[in-house]
Amino acid sequence: MTQNHPLELPPTGNLWRTEQLLDLGYGSRAIRSHLDADTLVRLRHGCYIRASLWQAQSSAARSRQLIYAHAHGTRTTSTGAFLYSHTSAARLRHLYLWDVDDRIHLLQKVHPSNERHGKDVCCHTRPFAEHDVAMVKGLRTTSLERTTADCAMMLRFRQALVLTDHALRLGADPAALLAMADALEGRRGIRTFRRVLAAADPRSESPGETLTRELILRCRIRPPELQLEVPSRAGRHRLDFAWKEEMVALEFDGKTKYFDYKPTAEVLFEERRREKALTEEGWRFVRVEWKDLFREQEFKSRLLRALADRPRP
Repeated sequence: MTQNHPLELPPTGNLWRTEQLLDLGYGSRAIRSHLDADTLVRLRHGCYIRASLWQAQSSAARSRQLIYAHAHGTRTTSTGAFLYSHTSAARLRHLYLWDVDDRIHLLQKVHPSNERHGKDVCCHTRPFAEHDVAMVKGLRTTSLERTTADCAMMLRFRQALVLTDHALRLGADPAALLAMADALEGRRGIRTFRRVLAAADPRSESPGETLTRELILRCRIRPPELQLEVPSRAGRHRLDFAWKEEMVALEFDGKTKYFDYKPTAEVLFEERRREKALTEEGWRFVRVEWKDLFREQEFKSRLLRALADRPRP
């Protein structure tokens, strides 16, 4: 008897290998029908996810899901002698990443000749010790410090700075990172790693704030105070960047791009109320968005004009 409609997907579970679906009674035709009907999504060769879950996930969650799919798909084929590393380890730890692709990075002590990796997998062969290993969400990954070092050696400066700021904020040991840099002297990427360590600051609360701070320094503008608390009639407020003498505050308004929420009417109202109260105290605001971070001369001119226009006593 010919089946006109594919079997319904299993009521439990969301991620399946091909052999799991076959064992559950789904033939290759049924799998193809679910793919065509957009009820199933193929994440990589031999691994599928329920489409309703995939469609509901944010871009950051999807990037992590690709790593889980790799782990799920290799459980029966891999020796397990690798760690998830570099940006894959960073994703599993929810570290901030900016403008980074979804390739899966593995770290192995030796490159095995009998183990094949997909086109979307980048295998790194470098020694690691037990203190470089950690478990995150049930997966073997590099430690927070090793992840930070590996990413800083591989990424461009601004990308690495975004990640390192966040890693320090989450508790990465600066002394351990400096020791790693000393041990890696002469290796490709060490110059970027050392620049990042010299510039990193755990007080940055988002990728946008990190890039704003880096742009201020690149424009050779006097560094501001970060996360300065100031009082007003509406209470105490924290400013992203502040020049106290000039009473200029610079606020980055692009946080929603990297956080899975949208500002509610109440949040927007409180933001306007806060700014009004601080304006009454003499503070002037320069607000920047993501697009402003890539218009260097315009950004520099706006900020310098604000700093030159000193408040009258």
